[in-house]
Amino acid sequence: MTLMPGGAPKIEIPRWIQLVGLPLLLVLGWVVAGAVRHVVFIFIVAALVALLLNPLVRGLGRVWIPRGIAVAIVYLSFAALVAMAILALATVVVNQTRSASTRVDSYFTKEHGQPPQTHAESDLDRLQLWLDRHHLKRIQIRRQGHDFLNNFGTKDAQKYTSKAINWAEGAAISVFQLLFSGVLIVVISIYMLLDMPRLASAIDRRFPPRPGSAPLLPRIEAALAGYVKGQALLSLIIGTSAGLGLWVLGAVGLVPGADRYALLFGTWVALMELIPYLGPWLGAVPPLVYALVVHPLSAVWVAILFLVIHQVEGHVVVPNVMGSALRLHPLLVIFGLLAGGEVYGLPGVFVALPLLAAIRAMWEFFSDRIALEPWTGAGPVPVEVEIEPPPAAAAPTPVAPVERAEPPHVPPAAAKR
Repeated sequence: MTLMPGGAPKIEIPRWIQLVGLPLLLVLGWVVAGAVRHVVFIFIVAALVALLLNPLVRGLGRVWIPRGIAVAIVYLSFAALVAMAILALATVVVNQTRSASTRVDSYFTKEHGQPPQTHAESDLDRLQLWLDRHHLKRIQIRRQGHDFLNNFGTKDAQKYTSKAINWAEGAAISVFQLLFSGVLIVVISIYMLLDMPRLASAIDRRFPPRPGSAPLLPRIEAALAGYVKGQALLSLIIGTSAGLGLWVLGAVGLVPGADRYALLFGTWVALMELIPYLGPWLGAVPPLVYALVVHPLSAVWVAILFLVIHQVEGHVVVPNVMGSALRLHPLLVIFGLLAGGEVYGLPGVFVALPLLAAIRAMWEFFSDRIALEPWTGAGPVPVEVEIEPPPAAAAPTPVAPVERAEPPHVPPAAAKR
């Protein structure tokens, strides 16, 4: 472990742990999570909810409100808003589904005029007349259409519409059951919110933020808040556009009756927009089916409307709204959605992207604190080897030093002679 310039510890993971320990840890985590995936999912959702609501609780704490009371205020307000929204949505869905099914049943079964015909048979005759006037007499759909209407419309339409009503009522009951089962998530998230300051202090002591940067938990909160704001704004824009477009088509008569159900279809499109990639296409299915039932040519206008909406969404709305909210590679987003659906079905798909946003914030926080020991240029792993010393060699024979003869001493007088 080394120290960074800001004083924060930096952990270096050795190569042997990278090679053995990390894969084993991932496999063990996957096995444990798969065995208790329902419990893990509940705690993940509770943690995400707690992190989303923690800024509100912290804001109330700044005005001298105790944290326990602040948690109660936030949760009661949040629960009231969610309950009112679900109740209003369930009421609208059930009522308008019942009205739409009655209209479809009347379209196929109730006769009018002379000779008595249903609206479906009249539209089929008009379509055949239009084909005949435009030199398309070879296309004969009247007989096949009447046979289909006689076999399906008068006998099975009421059965399918009653099934639609039962499905809508069952969906409303399932929503209330889901709301009741969410009580456990609420209780767990309340405990997490009450202990959030203690958890944040422990994390900051162990992993102090770099000078001038935000701590870990505020980073996760900001990432989740940005994603939620972006997704809510995206759903509001697309749902409003779809509902307004269908209302205009119904008001001008291009899609008969679409103006009555514009609110229902717009709400459906907004909810389906929460499902990335598949949501826009799923949102277009009910309006398109309705247009096909009411008048086949109306489906063309509905298809054009949603084609324009999807083009504007993909090229204008999503890059500007969600570009800074998620900041993840599209392949990683697709993998997260598929993995979430595989692990926990549709709820897993909804939780996948917020969880990826939180993981991205954690990765950005720890990326400069954890370093993997490099593999390149490391050389071979040192191994201790015992080397025997060479045998002792024979000592060399000492050589006596040779003394040089000194020249004879000559007196100075003799040297002068």
